[in-house]
Amino acid sequence: MIKSAIVPNELQSYYDEWKMSPGLACGDFVFLTGFTGRDADDGHLPSDTEAQIRNAFRKVELVLEKADLGFEAIVEMTTYHVGLRDHLELFKDIRSQFVKPPYPAWTAIEVAGFVQEGAVIEIRVIASRASL
Repeated sequence: MIKSAIVPNELQSYYDEWKMSPGLACGDFVFLTGFTGRDADDGHLPSDTEAQIRNAFRKVELVLEKADLGFEAIVEMTTYHVGLRDHLELFKDIRSQFVKPPYPAWTAIEVAGFVQEGAVIEIRVIASRASL
């Protein structure tokens, strides 16, 4: 099966420095790397939880757009949280602004931390290129 990297310009450093694809197309599926709340443009990690959540969704959006897909193509979402109970309702509110019916499967997991100190969220998704 042919695999192809999906690398938006804003996320080129993932490919070059970390040696991972922001998105990887394989058959009818696109697998996205987990994205934290660092800003895609300058790499700044805001201290504000809402800004981190929005930044993470924006990076998912960049990869989906590069693959000519939208949020309705997501079939599975896994989110990782530091302080899950502290911001779950906020996360759900913001998530509802992005996900589209039919809503994807979703698992939210509490974790102890991420590579970058201060990160509170990471979003990982699988999208389908097959017609819905």
